[in-house]
Amino acid sequence: MKLLEDRILKDGVGIGTEIVKVDSFLNHQVDVELTDKIGEEFARIFAESGATKVLTVEASGIPAAVATARAMGNLPMVFAKKAAPNTMVDGSYTAPVKSFTKGTLSTVRVSKSYLKAEDKVLIIDDFLATGEAAIGLLDLVRQAGAKCVGYGAVVEKAWQGGAKRLEELGYRVESLAVISSIVDGNINFK
Repeated sequence: MKLLEDRILKDGVGIGTEIVKVDSFLNHQVDVELTDKIGEEFARIFAESGATKVLTVEASGIPAAVATARAMGNLPMVFAKKAAPNTMVDGSYTAPVKSFTKGTLSTVRVSKSYLKAEDKVLIIDDFLATGEAAIGLLDLVRQAGAKCVGYGAVVEKAWQGGAKRLEELGYRVESLAVISSIVDGNINFK
């Protein structure tokens, strides 16, 4: 998605060789117009997927997932929570998820009320690095007996292998901006 790549080049920051900082428009402060266009692009790409729900993990995947769900006809959007709220009393599916950026391990959960066997789930997230978050979300879908119809990443860091990992497991992966490397603070696209 050229618009997204241009924005990453304009406002993104390469930190070392592993981190892409895009918090001024994607995952701390959100450019709503750009996010709507991201959702429209995912809706176009996954139009034939048959998705009935969009799933992400809190917090930074939520804007892109909401925009995608809206652009796909106002599908329900579910996000996996990193803490168990007192209101989640009907049981939940849980999975461990390691954050590449934060270096932390969280248990994510989705209420059994919101993920069912009949669901066809499209997973949308802001970043795809090693695929750890994706694997956790796929585990939640599996536990529910639902079907994953695709995985969309706003930004993919290709050298970290997450897309390849998911594709080898048989999942369709679509990324809007695929970064091949960060060299001397310069972000390079595939």
